Amino acid sequence: MAEVILAKTAGFCFGVTKAVEKVYELAAESDGAIYTYGPIIHNDEVVKDLKSRGVKAVTMEEALLLGKGDTVVIRSHGITASEEEKLKKTGVRLIDATCPFVKKIHKIVSEASDPDETLIVVGDPDHPEVRGIKSRCGEKAFIIKDLEAINTLPKLKKVKIVSQTTFNYEKFQKIVDKMRSNCYYTSVMNTICNATQERQSEARSIASGVDAMIVIGDQNSSNTQKLYEICRSECKNTCFVQTVADLKQIEFPEVQRVGITAGASTPGIIIQEVLIYVRTKL
Repeated sequence: MAEVILAKTAGFCFGVTKAVEKVYELAAESDGAIYTYGPIIHNDEVVKDLKSRGVKAVTMEEALLLGKGDTVVIRSHGITASEEEKLKKTGVRLIDATCPFVKKIHKIVSEASDPDETLIVVGDPDHPEVRGIKSRCGEKAFIIKDLEAINTLPKLKKVKIVSQTTFNYEKFQKIVDKMRSNCYYTSVMNTICNATQERQSEARSIASGVDAMIVIGDQNSSNTQKLYEICRSECKNTCFVQTVADLKQIEFPEVQRVGITAGASTPGIIIQEVLIYVRTKL
């Protein structure tokens, strides 16, 4: 039987826990309809369970048809400033479940007042969290997702850098180092949340000392994708699964040590199901 090492940081982070618990609480207590603007977190299993309890994820087009008596919850990733204004105008009861660490970045960029300073957001430009941050930056802002993207920037003398909360910490540092070599003055706000840094560090440590690594999370989860990349760089025999059903389709070679970690939006029950399967089958 293989030795199994489960990451202590695997599973829901503070922001996700807060958002998910709020929606379950509303679903249990409210007599009216409950909606989330977009999926509350990037995990299909959680979204499906909430749907079974009467909570529906809606698009902006659908949300604009709602009104008084309806409750709309802003997802943990946050939304753009214009989306928030549109929702407020509908008259719905609006509950903000944006992660507090994301809200902190909104505050940082919205309060940046130096007219000579350009804001740089390090992150995935297509991720809802980054779109929400960018919307509060004003006109002078750029999104950078990798070192190559820096080459597309105009010549900048003064920049302030913030990051998507779930960005790869090592990649962030490399981008910062290159920006510092390119710009006269660089102010850096490391807004990668502590839970993300700890999760990535622990995943790297475990993956470097095992024969196989299992990363659990939704395929659409940005932080889980980054965990997979980190683990894959340390352990070639790394797999990415959403549930134990996915794991059952994978044939493992004979291994002595197996590591398990999970993204910040992965429910504990799914982690336990994978853990039990690995301990009994490998």
